[in-house]
Order: sequence, then C-alpha cells, then structure tokens
Amino acid sequence: MKVIPARLRPLQARFAAVAREVLMPHAATVDREARWPEAGFVALADAGLMGLHVPKRLGGLEEGFSALVMATETLAQACASSALCYGMHCVGSAVIAAKATRDQEERYLALIAQGRHITTLALSEPGHGSHAYLADTELRQDGLDYRVCGIKQFVTNGSYADSYVVSTKASEPNEQGEFSCVLVDGSAAGLSWLAPWEGMGLRGNSSRGMRLDNVPVPRANRLGDEGDEVWYFFQIIAPYFLIAMAGIYNGIAQAALANALTHVRERTFSHSGESLARADMIQDKVGALWRRAQQARLLAYHAAELADANDPDALQEILASKVSAGEMAVEVATEAMALCGGTAYGENAVQARLLRDAHAAPVMSPTAALLRLWAGRLLLGIPIL
Repeated sequence: MKVIPARLRPLQARFAAVAREVLMPHAATVDREARWPEAGFVALADAGLMGLHVPKRLGGLEEGFSALVMATETLAQACASSALCYGMHCVGSAVIAAKATRDQEERYLALIAQGRHITTLALSEPGHGSHAYLADTELRQDGLDYRVCGIKQFVTNGSYADSYVVSTKASEPNEQGEFSCVLVDGSAAGLSWLAPWEGMGLRGNSSRGMRLDNVPVPRANRLGDEGDEVWYFFQIIAPYFLIAMAGIYNGIAQAALANALTHVRERTFSHSGESLARADMIQDKVGALWRRAQQARLLAYHAAELADANDPDALQEILASKVSAGEMAVEVATEAMALCGGTAYGENAVQARLLRDAHAAPVMSPTAALLRLWAGRLLLGIPIL
C-alpha cells in the first residue's frame, strides 16, 4: 500500500538514502554510547534536507506536515534517535518560519537552509509535566532587550544545537496570554547544561536539562508577539511536534515488523526443515500486526494532509495520530520481539533497541491521556484549555 503521497516520493528517496547509507551503520553506536548523531546531521545537510520548512526564497524546501511525517518515519526505520533529533530541528525551524522577521530570516532560516545551523525546542520544565504550554521561565525587560532566567528539561539536541526556541512567561501581563517564545543562541552567556542524557531508549538524542541564568536575549530574537500562547502552541508548536513524533513511532514499528518478517521467513525447524513462516499462528500474528501498523500510518498521513490544507478539523486528527502511533509502536515492537524469540533479547540487538525506543511513547509529553482529553474537548466544542 502506497501511503506516502506520490509528489513526496522523490524527496522520500533522498531521506531513505541518508538513512540507509549513514544512519543505519551508526545506529548501534549511537544507542550504545548515547552519542548524539553528528554523522547523520552532516549527511542530512550535505543532502540539502535541513531546511524542510524554510521558504524556497531562502533556499529551503518549503514543505509542510506531510513531508515531516514522511521524513521522521523514514529516518526512524534506521535510527530513531537520529529521527528525533532531526524532527525537533524541523519543529524549531517551523516555529521560527511561522512569523519570522526579515532579520530572523537572514540570521537563522537562511543558515538552516544551507545546512549550517541546527535549532530545536526548549519548552518542558520540571514543574509542569506534560503541560508544555505553561512556563515558569522568566522573560525580564532589560532596556530595549531581555534577560531570560529558568530551567528547561528534556531539550533534544541539547548542547549541540546552534539555537533554541525557549518558551517563557510574558515580561508583563498581557491580554493575549502568558506564553512567549524567544530564540536563545547556543553560545549565549549564562546558558549552561545539566547532566548528560542517559535514557532507556532514544539514547542518542542528547535530551538534556538547560539552565538559563540571566541570559541576554536581543529584542530581535523574540518570536511573534509577547503572550502569543494560543497561536504558538496549538497552531504551530503542538501540530508540528505531534506529527513529527507520529512519524517516528510509525517508523520504529515498521522497522520492528520488518525485522520480525525476515526472522520468521529465515527461521527453519531442524526436525522438519519447514520455515517458521508456514505456521498458521505466525501468519495470523503477522497479519494482525501489519493491520495495526497500517492503521496508525494512515491516520498520521491523513492528519498531515488535513493540516497542510488548513482544514479546521486537522488538530483533533493530529492529536489522535500521535496517540495511535505511540500505542501501536509499543504493541508492535513487543509482539515483534516475541516473534523473533531469544535472539532478539540479546543486549544491543536491533529488536531490543527498537523496543526500548518505542517505550518512550507513553512518557513523552504530551501524554496520550492529555492528547485524548484535548481531542475530546475539541469534538465537544469545549475550549481546549
């Protein structure tokens, strides 16, 4: 079944080449050593793929949600850590591009399109859990500019990105809301990093804590208007982030299922010489897992297509796509492990890595429970917050 839109297949081939030639050979090392995937980013830059959401007039590809879900899905089949790092770069790029000033286009977006700049999000905070639209980080007026103070956690690409989209409270009470975003350069004075990331899965994404100690931020680095919370979070940040995550978890599941299919085809019983694939029970299980994986993929691509068309019903589809992909990835990776038997349970085995990567889904913010709540409110005509 051809899930990827025809117009995106040439672009998908470019991502697949990077995944096959660079990401896959490095995936075991990235996971074992919790190493940020530098080689993958160099290859993506060399292939002209870093400006996925940057306007064409700035040298980018000017793609939307459908390309994002395709890209993260394709990369995750080779290395989920690399896919997450790239996906967060793309989300950060989309946030910058949404209302970029001419100055921000020149200093950030043009360099991103050239493969010379990596960006990412810094939203999560220790005190707010899944509620990433809330921030205690302070944005203080400092003459015409700002100072930023606070702690962020789970910053993907932490210490490796060139800039960070940092969420803060507005510097003053504002009718629009309290959620603001600014661009903090990686070299800014007062920015420091907490302990290196040592996760169970997605180990190479450098998801570190960030300390912002009176960090100077030029007014020119403010994104949008102060207190622009509804626009930023529910129209840009959440949709792009959730679509990227749906692609990643779909990619993990596809890789796990593909490995299981290879195993059951090649595994034969010594007493009969018959392939494991000939067993009715195995055939039934494979059919069920494929169906489950395809349902989640179709929902993700459908949600992305609606978002690209600015359909008013897109948001609830996007919310559901991350829930569906995450729950499906855990199920498929677990069952695929069982299909592969004891060999898959070895330390650093591919199936074991995919299983660990999949299990990030239930804990990754926003959680499935919160996304279902938001979707229910949208369907009932109740304000999402």
